[in-house]
Amino acid sequence: MKLVSFDLKADFAFFRKPDTNNTINLSYNIIHKPALLGILGAILGLEGYREKGKLPAYYEILKDIKVGIEPLQHDKGNYSKTVIKYTNTVGYANGGANFLTEELTLLAPAYRIYLLLDVNIEAHMQLDQYLKQGYAEYLPYFGKNEHTAWWEATSYCDYRFGHDVADPEEVYIRSIFQKQQVLKDNSEAPFPDLFNVQAIEDPFLYFERLPLGFDLTLLQYKMGDFAYSNYRIKNAHQLENLVFLEALNTYVQLF
Repeated sequence: MKLVSFDLKADFAFFRKPDTNNTINLSYNIIHKPALLGILGAILGLEGYREKGKLPAYYEILKDIKVGIEPLQHDKGNYSKTVIKYTNTVGYANGGANFLTEELTLLAPAYRIYLLLDVNIEAHMQLDQYLKQGYAEYLPYFGKNEHTAWWEATSYCDYRFGHDVADPEEVYIRSIFQKQQVLKDNSEAPFPDLFNVQAIEDPFLYFERLPLGFDLTLLQYKMGDFAYSNYRIKNAHQLENLVFLEALNTYVQLF
């Protein structure tokens, strides 16, 4: 297995939520795994949605890749947002009338994407080569095709990593991580060390419920609760798929 990262960014992003605030369509703040797999599929040139009720080819090929997501250039986990108004005057799409809509759009989002690649899978190794070269078959975008996304080849990193987690010491996790896990044998849940802020500048806790994958029966998103913080986390050994990055002396969670 091989653990790599690259820094993905855009001027704008709109990762559509199913809910709205009055007439304003809302966006997830942090890129979620299904959207990220779509971008990886575009980089490889894999097919997208072709048939209603059937998952796209890129998802079938890439769904088992473990990913980690670290927000970059953020304000305590958040990105600035603005409302963009759209007017669709295409008559055939709106029954002869104009269609007005508003979207709460992220400004200058950026994320460090960690990928655990299997060196025995051809698609994984092809993706690794393209990330190194800064090459994509199709133009990747953040939620909408007018929100072009890119990365620079120089942001590519290859890590030495391990799965041993210090116990019971507290650790710093530089990626978002899942809040929920199964606890066994009277174990304690991971929690932030709120009293140890001496070495932390501007401490914060950020929470967001994000899509994790697809329910194959309902063909809807499966959701998960995530946290992101610069506090050190106690009982981190309870978190699944936590890996230690030797060069950075910190952890990321893969999911």
